[in-house]
Amino acid sequence: MIITMRGESVHTDHQQVIRYVQEREFQTHLLAGSGDVVIGVNGRAVGTPLLEEVAELPGVGMVNRSSKPYMLAQRAARPDGTIVRVGNVEIGGTLPVVMAGPCVIEGAEAMIEVAQAVKAAGATMLRGGAFKPRTSPYSFQGLGEEGLKILALARDLTGLPVVTEVMEPEQVDLVAEYADMLQIGSRNMSNFPLLRRASAAGKPILLKRGFSATIEEWLMSAEYVLAGGNDRVVLCERGIRSFDTSTRFTLDLNAVPLVKQLTHLPVVVDPSHGTGRRELVEPMSMSGVAAGAHGLIVEVHPTPDAALCDAQQSIDPETLSRIVANAHGIARLLNPALAAEAGVTQLRVA
Repeated sequence: MIITMRGESVHTDHQQVIRYVQEREFQTHLLAGSGDVVIGVNGRAVGTPLLEEVAELPGVGMVNRSSKPYMLAQRAARPDGTIVRVGNVEIGGTLPVVMAGPCVIEGAEAMIEVAQAVKAAGATMLRGGAFKPRTSPYSFQGLGEEGLKILALARDLTGLPVVTEVMEPEQVDLVAEYADMLQIGSRNMSNFPLLRRASAAGKPILLKRGFSATIEEWLMSAEYVLAGGNDRVVLCERGIRSFDTSTRFTLDLNAVPLVKQLTHLPVVVDPSHGTGRRELVEPMSMSGVAAGAHGLIVEVHPTPDAALCDAQQSIDPETLSRIVANAHGIARLLNPALAAEAGVTQLRVA
């Protein structure tokens, strides 16, 4: 059962509902902070009498019998969607958020240079890897805590909130000390101990889809974070593995409108990993925004060919500037309010 509280409900209303269902030996999960308060109820099947009784309690807006295994993540929990705030940035609103930066932090001077270029290009968040998982154990693995300190310095100099990957449960507290948002990478999407630990850190989570994961498996991983009480989760479609070797992965843009139907969580697209080819990042960024993505995460380097990691898919700041401008333009064309504000003709899509 999913209980969505009214916007004007108060803490005492929430606690009364929780006590009411717990006294009937059900388990509860509370989501609050990024939208209407949601109370998930599980433990066994919920009968119609209890649904009707709960619906009459003070502050209750909607009561739904949950039909999805991802109970808290399903769209019915928050029909109007969730907006995730990272510093002064809102993900899930009308304009797409662009997160940009190098695949891996190479040093203080280089990171500050790219951070300033990213900000000048119009991006609103800074990305960079301090702990970098690589296919080969001999490839550059990142600078670790020193990289986190450099990332925090770049944030202080530019004002851009930062997102970086955490790879192990034991790293969560350290990374959370420096980062504004914790990224769970594709390889760790189903690392449930890591998801639980990251949820408890109380930081926004960027959850990348596993490259062999179904959409339901992806949403079930998000459910682990939500069940821990953290509703600040952003999904990231980053491409899935297929038989074709022309691109690094196959960027599954079907997933964008589909997960927007299935869940209230925001979704962003990673065209860098999704294609693995620099010349495809810009067109697939535009395609992702046109499909309805709430944002993009792209790899940017001042001199892409010299990047220590993922050089072949890194773009330069000039390309990023075009991506930001065109992404905002597409969003304005597709959104009635933004279109009217900008004085442009709105596109009609099926």
